Amino acid sequence: MDRKSIHEMQAEVDTYIGQFKEGYFSPLAMVARLTEELGELAREVNHQFGEKPKKDTEKEKAIEEELGDLLFVVICLANSLQIDLQEAHDMVMNKFQTRDKDRWTKKEL
Repeated sequence: MDRKSIHEMQAEVDTYIGQFKEGYFSPLAMVARLTEELGELAREVNHQFGEKPKKDTEKEKAIEEELGDLLFVVICLANSLQIDLQEAHDMVMNKFQTRDKDRWTKKEL
């Protein structure tokens, strides 16, 4: 499978959502969905790495599937607000590389 850029992912999601009359949910509804998806991710991580085993009746879900669900909703929210996620990423990385550049102990090379 070919790797997609963030711009390509945003365009793909926009094309998918654009085929429906309802379009994007409101930003507030999408934040609620993000919370729901994050909870599902947390549950899977807890099952795999925490002290809470799955019930016998619970369906097996992969952490990568839950991350994918979370990413889809993040892209939907960004698209609905006309936010370029590449630009947002670049802004955050610049912040980490400047403001937080000496915050953590660097590895010896």
